[in-house]
Amino acid sequence: MVCSLLVCVDCAAAQSAPQTGAEAFILMDAGSGRVLTGKNTEQELAIASTTKIMTALVALETGNLSDKVTVKQNHLKEGSSMYLRAGEVLTLEELLYGLLLPSGNDAAECIADHCSGGGERFVARMNEKAAALGMTHTSFANPSGLDAQGHYSCALDMARLAAYAMREPTFARIAATRTAAVGERMLGNHNKLLASLEGCTGLKTGYTDNAGRTLVTCCERDGMRLIAVTLNDRSDWADHAALYEYGFAAFARKRAVARGEEYTLAPVRGGTQTSVSLAAGESFFYPVTAGEELLVSARLPEELTAPLTAGQAVGELIVSMDGRELARAPLVCAEPVAAAEKKQSLFERLFDRTG
Repeated sequence: MVCSLLVCVDCAAAQSAPQTGAEAFILMDAGSGRVLTGKNTEQELAIASTTKIMTALVALETGNLSDKVTVKQNHLKEGSSMYLRAGEVLTLEELLYGLLLPSGNDAAECIADHCSGGGERFVARMNEKAAALGMTHTSFANPSGLDAQGHYSCALDMARLAAYAMREPTFARIAATRTAAVGERMLGNHNKLLASLEGCTGLKTGYTDNAGRTLVTCCERDGMRLIAVTLNDRSDWADHAALYEYGFAAFARKRAVARGEEYTLAPVRGGTQTSVSLAAGESFFYPVTAGEELLVSARLPEELTAPLTAGQAVGELIVSMDGRELARAPLVCAEPVAAAEKKQSLFERLFDRTG
């Protein structure tokens, strides 16, 4: 059985997406993955130190924040640095601040060595994680982002990575930190938008001669979280600000399905009641612009059979727009339905009396 409900939306008037100076860029809704605007989103390019988003994620999955890590001479790499010294001991958490705020290549090498016993094994984990996240245009060759053969990604993959990373509480906390004290060091975050852009919560800057300026950021307003990525962009700060102003003005985050909201009634056979109320088991939000409408359809059996428990999945809600399916959510029983007591036949009643 299928029934449908049209979700009407009220948005600001449509406006044109801004142009950027980037070789490739994207603006994506983090919750749904909808691409709001972009150019060359799957073009494989060098990504410089935005690589360290993945480095931090793998470190958080394989190490403990309180781990004591000894710095070795071979960890002291060229380029951006948190100025580690061979022989000093820091915690993994302190190294993560050095990785994500001043973009320390030395911190990246130290983390990789500690978490996997060597750079190659750590890079293998980075690539395994990329594959698990569906980053089909990405290959890592080192944990720092220094130019290397076989080290690249694309704007779409980096946006997906950023959206995933910002759901990790420790990563999100560190990426949003403007300054942090690590021993005698005062580390400053290279992401200028944390201080200048309303709602900016991270993420990571990057630069090499080959990659140019790369930037991945996250911004949240009124419950809608957007991710912007620019690759090889000389005007990245201004371009990210313009992308967010466009995204938040042109799109509104609408709730198509609300968890716990009753959607329909379904007939029940063999129960203490003849029908049961069905509710959404999950919520689903989607960014929409003027003139767009979300359609919610329910798929459920023609008839349910008691007993039924509250929260039991019996069907699903399908959210679509312009004939394209966007998501599915379980349709669950909003209340329990007990099985009706079976009535005895005349023969059974006579047998009970004589037995």
